Amino acid sequence: MYKKLIILSLTIALWSCHARVGNDRFVPGEVWLDDEKNAINAHGGGLLYHDGTYYWYGEYKQGTTVLPEGATWECYRTDVTGVSCYSSKDLLNWHFEGLALKAETKDSLHDLHPSKVVERPKVIYNARTRKFVMWMHIDSADYSKACAGVAVSDSPAGPFAYLGSFRPNGEMSRDQTLFVDDDGRAYQVCSAEDNATMYVHLLTDDYLRPTETYTRNFEKKYREAPAVFKHQGRYYLLTSGCSGWDPNVADVAVADSMLGEWRALGNPCSGEDADKTFYGQSTYVQPVVGRPGFFVALFDRWKKTDLPDSRYIWLPMRFEGGKPKIVWQKEWSF
Repeated sequence: MYKKLIILSLTIALWSCHARVGNDRFVPGEVWLDDEKNAINAHGGGLLYHDGTYYWYGEYKQGTTVLPEGATWECYRTDVTGVSCYSSKDLLNWHFEGLALKAETKDSLHDLHPSKVVERPKVIYNARTRKFVMWMHIDSADYSKACAGVAVSDSPAGPFAYLGSFRPNGEMSRDQTLFVDDDGRAYQVCSAEDNATMYVHLLTDDYLRPTETYTRNFEKKYREAPAVFKHQGRYYLLTSGCSGWDPNVADVAVADSMLGEWRALGNPCSGEDADKTFYGQSTYVQPVVGRPGFFVALFDRWKKTDLPDSRYIWLPMRFEGGKPKIVWQKEWSF
């Protein structure tokens, strides 16, 4: 009987250990594995919280990184594969749902052909239409197209149906993000005018097109990689400078309205390599559900000559004196 109790106790202990297998802390800059022990592949991404689950969408990068022939700057790229989708209950352990939007391999003129550029996918939910709407940066290999692309789905994991691309209000759209306000209004924020100016476009009620209401912000400041969040009724916009794939100092701005006027607050980062944004570039800021005032700031640490091996830097963000603060940590947990 004693031996049976020992065996039973060991079995329960082993089962408990197995149940706890997974990620138990964030380790910025290290390889991040999903629940099937594969490296997470969701670059330049954004998050959506829907019905108790977080969804992470990003550029699914595979294959060789190349520099297009005749390139005038370091526009390294990989063939377009599609937009990946991962799901999680805790922001730490992720399950690969598959490609929410796949490349179009047959038509070389299609926006999603492997020879094109698909970057910075973001997804929002439209409560009126009950559709999930994805916007992304669509470009040619030389980055001259500078358009926004839109796709829709009935499910957060897809598949998404691609609707096409355009220049919002006739202006360029490169690095971009989306934001849905408390009143249901949605906005697209993008780098335009060859990245010299940041535009904020109010979207139509179905979130599929821009309205004619927009503002020009940070004129000739050359900001990109926008990430928008809201805290205590005020709007915040985290951006990077324009230095290609190489890191630079971040900046955060604040406004009383999404349409501005935006006021720069300076670099929110502190700690080791804060002047280089921890060798990362902003892509999204996610409020932690159930923890008011606590956010997670998402950055990409690009490896320009091997883009599939680019890493993720997720760090906690808190407010001090009305300003967001992001402190470098080698590892952390909730």
